[in-house]
Amino acid sequence: MNRWDESSPIRFLGGKVLLYILGVILFIGVNILVYTRISYLFTPLVVFIETVALPVILAVVAYYLLIPLISLLEKFGMRRIYSILLILSLVAGLITLLIFLLLPFLEKQFLSLAEELPQYVIQLVENVDAWFKNSIFSNYYNNMFQDVEGILSQLPNTMSTYASNTLDGITTFITTITDVIIAIVTLPFILFYLLKEGYKLPEMILRVFPPKVRPDLRHVFKGIDHQLSAYIQGQILVSVCIGIMMYIGFVIIGLDYALLLAAIASVTSVVPYLGPMIAITPALIIAIVTSPFMLVKLVIVWTIVQLLEGKFISPQIMGKSLHIHPVTIIFVLLTAGHLFGLLGIIVAIPGYAILKVVVGHLFVLFKRRYNRYALEDNQYEQSE
Repeated sequence: MNRWDESSPIRFLGGKVLLYILGVILFIGVNILVYTRISYLFTPLVVFIETVALPVILAVVAYYLLIPLISLLEKFGMRRIYSILLILSLVAGLITLLIFLLLPFLEKQFLSLAEELPQYVIQLVENVDAWFKNSIFSNYYNNMFQDVEGILSQLPNTMSTYASNTLDGITTFITTITDVIIAIVTLPFILFYLLKEGYKLPEMILRVFPPKVRPDLRHVFKGIDHQLSAYIQGQILVSVCIGIMMYIGFVIIGLDYALLLAAIASVTSVVPYLGPMIAITPALIIAIVTSPFMLVKLVIVWTIVQLLEGKFISPQIMGKSLHIHPVTIIFVLLTAGHLFGLLGIIVAIPGYAILKVVVGHLFVLFKRRYNRYALEDNQYEQSE
């Protein structure tokens, strides 16, 4: 056989391995086609995945937060099972303490804000309306306002049209609450076994694959573990720091509902870039209605916190472990949110990090094969 026939594109791209991969892709495509035709047969599987997704995700997050403490206790000679029980007991006690100390106060502030927020919004609309009517845009604004009044006059008919969907909305809300309760109840059990035997999971998965590919897969698993650990631990610490700084800043400028608004900012900061923008919205409404000077002070506090987080806190805590461009993060968040909703936004960045590790390793394998065949070609040309 001619030497160049042996170096055909199929052989260069992987030979039998490439054909195997193409066969797997074809098999997956056929399964997707079958699923779209008889999706009702897979409804129990979809329901199962939707049910276990939330507690599993929460358990994985808690696992990466607690595993460093358990590893530290093991280094001091404590058995793993006792380390797990001790850490879980401390966490349960801390959560209970926070519930009894902070939850009533946050609940009071939340109910008060929910009651007064419509008034803040109405006051904001009135202020904006008065400003536009006395500005150089008054003629355009009056014409536009007439159109708005026409739309508002049709609002009762529109509301009656959508009233029939109220029952569906209530059903969806009840289903969501049920899923959350199931997640909270099952979370401790999943977390316990994940902490106890989670380190065995990669090796159990590797046994399914041929021994030849296990070293590469082990390297991929280590990369995924590193990415998830760095992101989850770092993002939680960054969110806590943002909440503390926001609370201090809100207290200094005298903003109402400082603790509640800081808690909202801390929770939403788990979502990069988009979270802080969402968190600042209620604070902006309150500040605008309070006084223009309060708005200026709020903007200063928010700017200082974002600068500290972006220039000092995130680089020190998270470093450059993910190597993801901010524009890429925004596109990933928007796409995942459009496809999978709130859950998609939460898991978008970790999922992208995992995909990046897998694709990066596949590219390394491709370059390794390319270099090998390039070396063989050079040796063949020299022998000529």
